[in-house]
Parts: sequence; structure tokens; C-alpha cells
Amino acid sequence: MPTESRSSESMIVIPAIDLRGGSVVRLRQGDYARETHYDVTPLALAETYAQAGARWLHMVDLDGARGGSFENLAVIAAIAVSGKLQVQAGGGVRAVEDVQRLFDHGVARVVLGSVAVREPQRVREWIARFGAEKICVALDTRENNGRWELPVSGWTENASATLDELAPFYAAHGARHLLCTDISRDGMLSGPNLDLYRHLQNIAPMLAVQASGGVRDLADVRALRASGVSGAILGRSLLEGKLDLREALTC
Repeated sequence: MPTESRSSESMIVIPAIDLRGGSVVRLRQGDYARETHYDVTPLALAETYAQAGARWLHMVDLDGARGGSFENLAVIAAIAVSGKLQVQAGGGVRAVEDVQRLFDHGVARVVLGSVAVREPQRVREWIARFGAEKICVALDTRENNGRWELPVSGWTENASATLDELAPFYAAHGARHLLCTDISRDGMLSGPNLDLYRHLQNIAPMLAVQASGGVRDLADVRALRASGVSGAILGRSLLEGKLDLREALTC
């Protein structure tokens, strides 16, 4: 089994589309009451990202994340089956049948959030079943008195497990991809939490970490690359024209 860190690999820039009621939205700090709606269809936005040169697209069903059912599957499937982008998608995945359903609708990689926090043993089995490349564990976190907590159910409840417990667990049990969002910075354009990603390098160096939350500009993208993460998720900065995707992809 290899022992080197993933930090020497190149970083992939991944645009994101968050969905509520079939529309493109962004939340601030995971708060459903602080939603911004964007006047573009998900299909048109995905096409724009593909034309800019993106290879992957990150999609979140926010309705599913909070309610536990696939409210936006038709939109996700329409983009995934087009073949223009590889889609990693999550939100509402609670059972192995949900994972298979997303694969059946063209999704290339399934993102597991709340279930990965609440039921790590089950998710460990799913990783073994589907393969490490097909699953991305999402440990979205919020710092509280030096403790990295893991809110679940669309970030509306706190779990008992911590980031420092679960990241090494998944690294030791076959996971490859970890998406980690600092919730306090999500949708805030306040810069990524580089210390958080360096911390993950220390506690789980074998994981290919996708950083999410706070990216404002090219300087932030370069800083994330230097921090050793494997991927950078870009949301609001692209939607509001503060960052050009073509430039981000080549930086």
C-alpha cells in the first residue's frame, strides 16, 4: 500500500451547482434562510462551465440534503447523461439504493454527507462495494472551541463525531476522496481556511482532499494548490463573476 501524501498531485478545479426546487442557488454558511437565487438554468450553467474547459462538476441537491429525498434528480441526471462533464453529486443519499440510483442516472461519483458522519461503518462497506474512485466522503465542518464539529442534515444538526475522528477512519478504511467545507466560510467570499486543509494533511495524508468554502479569486486558488489539496470547489465566485473559470483552470 503506498504511503506518500497526495500533495504532490495536481489540483483539479471543480465548479459547483447547488439546487433548490430545480433552480441554481447559493446559501450563506449553510443557512437555508440566507439563499441567493441566480437567474440561470442549471443546464445552461453546466454548458458554460463545460465550454470553459471544466472536466468535473459538483452538484448538491439542497432539498435532498435537508429532507432526505432526491428532489432535483431529474436536473442532475440531465447534466450527467449529456456526457460533457463528469458529475459528482450528493444531497439526500441515505441508503445503498440511493447510491446505485445516482449511478444509474449517469453520476460518476456520489458524495456522501450526513450518512458518512452518522454511519461510517455502512459507508465503509459502500466504498468497498463501489470502489474508492466512485465515492466521495463529505465531512463539512464548523470549528467550536478548537473542536471541528460535523453538522449534518443540511448542516442543521450537530453530530457527536468530529473531523479528527472520522477523517483518519476513512483514510484507514479505503476512502480516497474527501470533500471538506468550512461552513463558516461557505458562500461568504472570505477566503478558504488554509489551516483546516493543512490540518487534514497531517491527520489523513492519504486522502485526496477537495476544498470548499470561501474562494474569492485566483490568489485563493493558487493558495489552495500550494496547501496540497487535490481539488478546489468554486461556487459563488464564479456565479457572481469575481473569478473567471478559464483562468482558474489554467492557474
